[in-house]
Amino acid sequence: MPYLSEFFVVLVVHLLAVMSPGPDFVLISRNSLIYSKRTAISTALGLALGILVHVTYSLVGIGFIISRSVLLFSALKLLGAGYLVYIGYRSFRAAAPKADALAPAVQRDPPPRTAIRTGFLTNVLNPKATLFFFALFTQVINPKTPKMIQVFYGLEMSLMTFIWFSVVAAILSHRLVKKNFSTVQHRLERAFGVVLMALGIKVALSSTK
Repeated sequence: MPYLSEFFVVLVVHLLAVMSPGPDFVLISRNSLIYSKRTAISTALGLALGILVHVTYSLVGIGFIISRSVLLFSALKLLGAGYLVYIGYRSFRAAAPKADALAPAVQRDPPPRTAIRTGFLTNVLNPKATLFFFALFTQVINPKTPKMIQVFYGLEMSLMTFIWFSVVAAILSHRLVKKNFSTVQHRLERAFGVVLMALGIKVALSSTK
């Protein structure tokens, strides 16, 4: 296969990027530890669907316009920062469970579509992801590579994103892991809220370069 070496490079580069700490990882960790495995997997699906958006605008050239336009990139950056601060604030302000509450955490789960939407927006509104995919489709992937092959790369990256974060979700939502965090669940949720808000502020103050 003439594009096998290029595919391997794309695979490795993307895996390293998706496995690095960032808003996506913080969000999946929070939802895995605070909610059920179902919610965490739904969040992973939302993150994976967000990848398809980045791939689509990179293929049609909009990624180039966004990366070169200070106004558009700044707007995306502020939207992403605002969303991270928003979900971080909601996590920080979450009410502590009552001492006599007997209902399991799974009953507190948001609807699957809400978890999917949260993951989707967190990924799509991440300006660093915009720059990453623009660089990937201009510096790593040869412009002469057929569009259908590039689409295949995009589908692979979306699938690998889902698989990676599903593995993280399965580990962190395991009952033995969650048992160790059950006594500090509320403090843990507040801590995740602080981290998400901090990430939002960092994104807002980041350079366009």
